[in-house]
Formats: sequence, structure tokens, C-alpha cells
Amino acid sequence: MLLTVLTAVPADSDWINFDVAALAQNFWSATFDGLTFGAIYALVALGYTLVYGVLNLINFAHSEVFIMGCYAVFFTLSFLGFGPSAPNLNFGQILVNIVLALIAAIIASAITAFLVERLAYRPLRKRNAPRLVYLITAIGASFVIQYLIFLWRGPLPEPALTMFIPSPVFEVFGTIIDSQQIIIVVAAVLMMVFVDQFIRRSRTGRGIRAVAQDPDTATLMGVNKEKIIVTTFIIGGILAGAAALFYVMKIPSGVQYNGGFILGIKAFAAAVLGGIGNVRGALLGGLLLGLIGNYGQILLGSSQWTDVVAFVVLVLVLLVRPQGILGTSLGRSKA
Repeated sequence: MLLTVLTAVPADSDWINFDVAALAQNFWSATFDGLTFGAIYALVALGYTLVYGVLNLINFAHSEVFIMGCYAVFFTLSFLGFGPSAPNLNFGQILVNIVLALIAAIIASAITAFLVERLAYRPLRKRNAPRLVYLITAIGASFVIQYLIFLWRGPLPEPALTMFIPSPVFEVFGTIIDSQQIIIVVAAVLMMVFVDQFIRRSRTGRGIRAVAQDPDTATLMGVNKEKIIVTTFIIGGILAGAAALFYVMKIPSGVQYNGGFILGIKAFAAAVLGGIGNVRGALLGGLLLGLIGNYGQILLGSSQWTDVVAFVVLVLVLLVRPQGILGTSLGRSKA
């Protein structure tokens, strides 16, 4: 039996390639591309962070909230005439169409998040269900949405959609930074900063932090806990919808019924890495995970290692520093 196992492993170890030279050669391109993917992870991770901060629960159906936004982007742009090739439109027309797709994605994801909260979580809160029941219900809701999409659209990914051809903007250390990378990273960071300030400075944000810190006391002080919970899910849905637009922009053929599962795991890993329950930690964790994943796939010689790296990072963080890098709960964040 041992001989059989040994012969099954390639003698030259071609199945893994620890290539430091390749990483050094492609370091800057991997860095900027990693930041692009990391910005998308961060937007989705914020949905996990907000729900965990308020309910102390992981909403594993959030990946399907994201993928519904991807389908909204696909159908909106398909209706507007976009296809595998970039449309022959001027900058203003492309911008208007992308904004329309963004609005559609935000609406679709926000409605999905609202329905998940109303149909899956609210009945459990009324019954004071144990935490394990919430977890099982979230996983069940995730599979239900996945296979409803499967019955509707089938197993194959949707045809590719190209919004525009990225154009080079500037060069850093011999690496071209294009317009697509700049749009995704800058827009994602601005949205994260806006949400961070909204939670820290607005009245609704103070309500979110109050419920996260002590829901019973917050209710006695006049905070509508149910309204805050719904608002939190909707904010997470809005950010997932924005991430869906950027995801389709980056991966034109990435819309598939189970396409949100792996990205959801990566976003969850990013939230844990940065400190789940911490808004700024979601941004930091997303960007770091994007970088680590890109470095890992080049170092190990295959893009398939990107997903493995995300799981390894998740396990290591849980073992070494389970509270994450920043590790401050939403309820304890400063005003």
C-alpha cells in the first residue's frame, strides 16, 4: 500500500512549483492585480462584518446576496447591448450604462439581503433560537438560493460581458496600471471610507454600534433593534451589489449559479484576517488577502492555489490570532 502511495506522487514534484524568481519578476504586477481583487473581497467582507457585529452571527448566505448582484449586472448590460466585445460607445455612454448596472446590482443584492433577513433570521429571533440553528439556517438559505438559480439558469456560466477595454494610465516600476484597476480600487476604498464614516458619525450608525455593543440596553434607550438589523443587512447588500459590478468588470465570464461560494469564503477569510466585526479591518483584510492570494499563485506555479491560500490564511488566523489584525468589535469602535 505504501508503495502504491509513493508511486502516485510525481517523482519530479511537478505538481507544485516553489518559484521565488517568478514572484520577484512579477512582483509589482501581482501586487496591483492583488489589490484589485482585494478591493472586491473587502466590499463583500464588510457585509459579513456588519452582520456579525450586530448579531454575533455569520451570514453564510451573503455569498448568494453577492451573486444575485452579478446576475443583475449581467442582465442589465445584456439588455443595454453589451456582449463579449467592448461596445462601440463613447466614455459618457459607457459610464451611464455602468451606473445603471450598478443601480440594478445594488437593488437586487439589497432585496436579496432583506429577504434573507426576513425569511431566515427574523423567525429564529422571535423564537430565541440557539446560535447553531442560525448557522444551519444560513447555510441552508445559501444552498436554496444557489439551486433556485441553477434551476433558472442552468449549470453553465453566463456569456462573457466586456464593459470597456482597459487603457493604460501610468507605469510603476515597469508595470502598467490600467483604468480598470484604478476604477475598482479607488471606488471600493471610497465606498468603504463612506460606510466607515456613516457608522461612526450618523444617527443610524450610532444605532448600529449601540445594538452591536448591547442590544437590550440600546432598546431601552429608544433604539429600534429590528430596524437596525434590517438596515445592517441592506447596507451589506448594497456593498455586495457594488462588488458584483466590479467582479463582472474584472472577470467578464464569472457569472454562475455557484460563483459566489468561493468568493464568499475568501471574503469571510478577509473579514476574519482584518478582525471580524471591525469595518476598517474588512478593508485591510480584503486587500491583504488579495495580495497573499496573488503572491501565492505565482510562487506555487498555478492560479488554482489562490483558493487554497485563502483557506490556509483563514485557518492560520483562527489558530494564531482569532480576533484578527485589528480585532475591535463594531460595538466598541470610537464615535
